[in-house]
Amino acid sequence: MTRDIAGKLVFLGTGTSHGVPVIGCDCATCTSANPKNHRMRSSVAIGLPEGNLLIDTTPELRLQLLRAQIGVVHAVLYTHSHADHLFGLDDLRILPRYLEADVPIYCEESVEAKIRSAFDYAFDPVAMAYPAGGVPKLEFRRIDTEPFEALGARITPIRLRHGRYDVLGFRFGNLAYCTDVKEIPPESMEKLTGLDTLILGCLRHTPHVTHMNVEEAIATAERLAPKRTILTHMCHRLEHDALARQLPEGMEPAYDGLEVSL
Repeated sequence: MTRDIAGKLVFLGTGTSHGVPVIGCDCATCTSANPKNHRMRSSVAIGLPEGNLLIDTTPELRLQLLRAQIGVVHAVLYTHSHADHLFGLDDLRILPRYLEADVPIYCEESVEAKIRSAFDYAFDPVAMAYPAGGVPKLEFRRIDTEPFEALGARITPIRLRHGRYDVLGFRFGNLAYCTDVKEIPPESMEKLTGLDTLILGCLRHTPHVTHMNVEEAIATAERLAPKRTILTHMCHRLEHDALARQLPEGMEPAYDGLEVSL
């Protein structure tokens, strides 16, 4: 069974690189019966005018798409190449059967290089001749920080700092998705004004070298003043209901399966 997500952003996963529950952890969040505390690795699907856009391919990609009843992905957009955002790419190999074409991959040069290295079997001349479904069949479409068109929508990349790494967030109209972020450069802050919805990565309460904590996320949201701020990429140290009570008005934690209108 599949469903139409046109005009919506669906949170496929809202957790960190470990996911929640964390293997071997008996903390209150990891053992919680509240489904909002069960977080797969961070990714979203967006229903654009000409199809479904996936942002990042997490290790749980197959499970995420089945759970969300999203039958076909028409293109993939990458924030960066870390394992929790990339290593589900092999699950894309079924898609060319439906698309009757290679899967469009929008990414920076560094991400393409990582894909070609980590999934080298997909670019072997013999394997590339296999029928659709054997290996991922990809069509790279290079992006940088300039706006571009994909699936009938204008997308504006937003340069973010993820510790020592340069990564991308993205703006779709008056909604922006900025996961895995520690710092937002001044020129990127300018691109994030006037938002209805800001989706912002927030790891935990205590400081972290590559991610915003709760205090930093609140300060960023107050400076940008979107109508609504939704926190994602949360570790097991953030219990959903407790965090929701602590956040200022207009801010909330995301959860897997949450849907937001574009």
